[in-house]
Amino acid sequence: MSGPRLTPLVASLPATVPFVGPEALERRSGRPFTARLGANESVFGPSPKAIAAIAGAAHEAWMYGDPEAHDLRAALAARHEVPMGSIVAGEGIDGLLGTLARLLVAKGDPVATSDGAYPTFNYHVAGFGGVLHKVPYRDDAEDPEALAAKARETGAKLVYLANPDNPMGSWHPAERIAAMLDALPDGCLLALDEAYGDTAPAGTLPPLDPSDRRVIRLRTFSKAYGLAGMRVGYAIGHPDLVAAFDRVRNHFGLGRVAQAAALAALSDQTYLAETVARIAASRDAIAGIALANGLVPLPSATNFVTIDCGGDGARARALVAELGYRGVFVRMPFTPPGDRCIRISCGTDADLAILADALPDALAALP
Repeated sequence: MSGPRLTPLVASLPATVPFVGPEALERRSGRPFTARLGANESVFGPSPKAIAAIAGAAHEAWMYGDPEAHDLRAALAARHEVPMGSIVAGEGIDGLLGTLARLLVAKGDPVATSDGAYPTFNYHVAGFGGVLHKVPYRDDAEDPEALAAKARETGAKLVYLANPDNPMGSWHPAERIAAMLDALPDGCLLALDEAYGDTAPAGTLPPLDPSDRRVIRLRTFSKAYGLAGMRVGYAIGHPDLVAAFDRVRNHFGLGRVAQAAALAALSDQTYLAETVARIAASRDAIAGIALANGLVPLPSATNFVTIDCGGDGARARALVAELGYRGVFVRMPFTPPGDRCIRISCGTDADLAILADALPDALAALP
């Protein structure tokens, strides 16, 4: 008897995943990490108000979440001073990117991104048959001008840019993003990933303008708000585009407990500010550890620091493995020349003490 018959498109795709999780690495090694500094989570945790909301909503877990996420969207609209009809909530930015690709990308459609940018976006585009056109990073940052030029050259319907950027931690001022929008061809949409917007310096995020049909802004509760395990993201865009999400999105994908947690976290801006300050201090500490070991930390506006290890991808991969052997989970960018680097997420003082102790030995063990 034959098995399930995949579509020709899916059958042609490689059987891989964008990221190997730390849990899988722990299962392979047979021991846990002592410092989890590779997934860009917030080890500082969510607001106590969010924790209380999770506990309070636990007895309601038998119910589906509100498919409209009405209360959360209303609070977000008030927070950002935009119409509620300009906001769609979903299962993290990853889920929203998948729905966006489903809305806009058909087989053969051109899509522009950077070579080395967030790989999950590429998986979504490939999954719907789109054709990715990539431009290289410039000076360890995504290149807005090159992306706009590639969109004009290929007639791309969709362009992806993260600002601040993962995996390099770099960022562009709002004026440069605005100029990029003006340079896009007619009918092209910029997917502006602002997952790290909460940790960015002033002047990085352009003013929100939901009347602008050229851009959709993607944000998350997974980073500075400390709710990665809840998978809550949202997008701000033109009401017509936001309404189109209702045609294909997973209406019950955002659970009841997750909505309660995000709503409570949003209400505690004092805790968010405290967390952002702790992230900044941790970035400085990671940079100091890198410099003390002869490595070069790159400027960062995120909750991680990318560190230039010198050499090439083989050296960086070896260093990731040696740190992992010593109980420290970190990651590395995957595309040259960024693969000469490793990426270390912000951590507590205890986490960074473990890193500081392990890094010299890991470097000494390299060939």
